[in-house]
Order: sequence, then C-alpha cells, then structure tokens
Amino acid sequence: MKLHRIGSAAAVLTVAALALTACGSDSPTASAGTAASTGGSAAAVSGTLTGSGASSQKSAMEAWKAGFEAATPGTMVQYSPDGSGAGRKAFLAGGAQFAGSDAYLKDEEIESSKEICGPEGAFNVPAYVSPIAVAFNLPGVETLNLDAATIAKIFKLEITKWNDPAIAATNEGVSLPDTAITVVHRNDESGTTENFVDYLAAAAKDVWTYDVSGDWPKDLDSENAKGTSGVVATTTATEGAITYADFSAVGKLGTVNVKVGDDFTEISAEAAAKGVEAATPVEGRGALDMSLDLKRDTTESGSYPIILVSYHVFCSSYKDQATVDLVKSFGEYVLSEAGQKEAAASAGNAPLSAKMSEAAIKSIDSIKVGS
Repeated sequence: MKLHRIGSAAAVLTVAALALTACGSDSPTASAGTAASTGGSAAAVSGTLTGSGASSQKSAMEAWKAGFEAATPGTMVQYSPDGSGAGRKAFLAGGAQFAGSDAYLKDEEIESSKEICGPEGAFNVPAYVSPIAVAFNLPGVETLNLDAATIAKIFKLEITKWNDPAIAATNEGVSLPDTAITVVHRNDESGTTENFVDYLAAAAKDVWTYDVSGDWPKDLDSENAKGTSGVVATTTATEGAITYADFSAVGKLGTVNVKVGDDFTEISAEAAAKGVEAATPVEGRGALDMSLDLKRDTTESGSYPIILVSYHVFCSSYKDQATVDLVKSFGEYVLSEAGQKEAAASAGNAPLSAKMSEAAIKSIDSIKVGS
C-alpha cells in the first residue's frame, strides 16, 4: 500500500479572515513580526517549559522542541502526549504551562481557567491543521468510497463485514472480502475522537445519535487503544480493522474517500484546507481566542470535512516575567515560518497560512504578568 503523507506545497490555508475576525483586524505589532521569524527574544529566554496534551501533535512537537531548543540555548521543552483531554485537565490544574488540544476549551473550561490564568482566563490559538483519516487494514485495498451514514454504521457496529452491500454499493469493481470489521477506537479522552464524532453527528445525524464528546460511547466498545500511535498500531496489526486517526500518522493503512455532496473526496492537505475555509469563529470568546466552528456537513465538492484544528492553549497571564518570556518565545516559534515548516517536514500536517500565524502571534504577544 502507498505511504500517505500530506505535501506541504498545498498547505496555505485561506481562513485568515476568520482568524482575524476572532482576534481583531489590526496588523501584528513589530515585535510579533520579529518573533515570527526568530521565535521571540531568544537570547533573553531560559528555563523549562512544560506542556501536555494531544498525541496527534507528538511528531510536530518533537520538531518544535528540537528547533526551539537549538535556537534558544538554556531552554528545555517537556511535552507529554497523553491526549487532549488529559492535557487540558493538567493545564487547568496548574500541572502544565500550556496544553495541546485537538478541541478548543469548552466554556466551562474557560471559566475554570481563570483560577490559574487570572481574570481573562486561557485562550486557544491554532498550531496546525490536519485531516482525520478513516483508516483501515484490508490487504490489496488502498482506498474505499464511503458516505457518512455508512461510516457511522460501521463505527456503530451495525455493519460488521467488509463485503456488506452498503460498502459494495459505493465501491463497484473492488474485491471486498467476507472479513469481519474490527472497529478500533481511542480509550482515552481525545480531541481526535471529539472531532470525528462531531462529523458523524452532523453528517449522519439520523444514524449517529450520541452526544459529541472526547470519550468514545461506552456501549460501542470494541478494540481500543491509547493515543494516536496506539490505535494506528492496533489497526496495522489487525487484518480487517478500521480506525480514525490524524492523517499524518496512518502510515501504510488504507484510507477512505468521504462522500461530500455528489462526489467522493480524497483525503489531502488541499481538501482539508478547503474544509477549514467554511469555518466560523466560535461566538462569545475573548479577543485573544481563535477557536473555530467547523462545518462538518458541507456539500462543497473537493472539501474534506473530517478535520481537526489542533490548538495550543495558553494563559493570558502568568505569575512572573521569566515564565511569560518563555511561553511567548516558544508559542511564537511554533507559529513562525520556520516552526511551521519543521512541523510539516516531521509530521506531514498542513502548516497554517502566514496571516493566520500572524494573528495567533499577536494573541500570544499579549500574554503578560498577572497580578
């Protein structure tokens, strides 16, 4: 089977207008612009920065850690890829200085964050965009065409064989075996799970009637594993298995072309970018926050709707200037052109557009020392 990677050539997203709406329309300050290329005031920054969260960011974080530490001697970044939910909990408990999350903070989490982040609380900025693959292990089959209802029925354990008529109907000419389907889901609270079931709930609402959550429905238990690497490894080792995972991590597994409108859209950076174009800023958020509502039930041809915007979550204020300088320097490095290129080379995700990065850097540049 072919190795799936997202090319960086088509990575320029056109959602900057949305991001700027969320964060204000002014151009970035001169200092933010400088940080975009240098990763902040490198010479003045030292110390250890601790983060926790999305396992989908693991490869990108390794690249950011290496690049940032090389550019800022005397610094160290520690990141534990325990899952989005665990990362947000650690951050809100004061156990991490930032979180990585494939789902933005809920309103109640924003309110809770005021205890450790001051009266303005925490905010979300995008770190990268990636499609979520519906990935499977079926020897001899690299791609399948599936609509939302069929995907939902598979993961709802209602379609249990690969040669089921519903699968065969959209895959004429494909030799489908009488092999049992093994669904592999995340067993940890996961932003990838939340994004995936959000798609099912929106695009196949007559089939998928579960609440949108980062936790997999308890009555749909099958094979499960922790983290992105866990579900991919289990699926790779299990003939007939199917899972959902960040596209950058699925390796040689087959992938599903998702029906959008009257066509089937192949998963790609271009299609993910087009899917993000329809997003709108989350209402009622602070001026620094760049959370986006994604339109999962789009019918626009060529758009891929199962996508995640992976965020970094920061406090609007920290207790001392040294921490502020370290957080800002790392956050700005991640969003810099160099940081985004390094992540794309390592993880295969789609880098943010320059304008979206600039808007996010402006938010980070406003982080201050709390009272």
